[in-house]
Amino acid sequence: MSTHPVGPAGSLVLDAEALYRELLRGVRSLMGPGTRLAGIASGGAWLAERLQKDLGLEGSPGVLSSAMHRDDFAQRGLAASAQTVLPFDVNGADVLVLDDVLYTGRTIRAVLNELFDYGRPAQVRLAVLVDRGGRELPVQADFAAARVALPASQSLALARSDSGAFQFQVKAMEA
Repeated sequence: MSTHPVGPAGSLVLDAEALYRELLRGVRSLMGPGTRLAGIASGGAWLAERLQKDLGLEGSPGVLSSAMHRDDFAQRGLAASAQTVLPFDVNGADVLVLDDVLYTGRTIRAVLNELFDYGRPAQVRLAVLVDRGGRELPVQADFAAARVALPASQSLALARSDSGAFQFQVKAMEA
């Protein structure tokens, strides 16, 4: 677990690439012989894609969309989110779900519903880059590269450059 330097005016400085290296270490410890990676669109899918390559795994990781099972679907609708793609049989699978930021737990709940629409996995675990607390549902990551506290008025999102490098964006939440 990483420590997080504080920048000017008390702002949080998160090195997303350093946290990715910590996530890679943690994911290695969670992997079994048949573990399949599935990332939550979009930040988790980026992580799963890079982990798949860095771990030397065959094939492609899965992508899970929370859009169809969100409890705020009536307000959000089908935003321009990725569709679920699972290039493996979910039945009996050991699935490691990846996400960039774990916050309320509502996205994880929606993604679990989506995953079970495709079958019944033997085991599902969760690894995240950052756990920011603030849970509204009883959801916990099996591995978090970092834990940070942010006010509810701020959001934390993973961004990816054209070269594939990760960085975090902290923004004020829209009212």
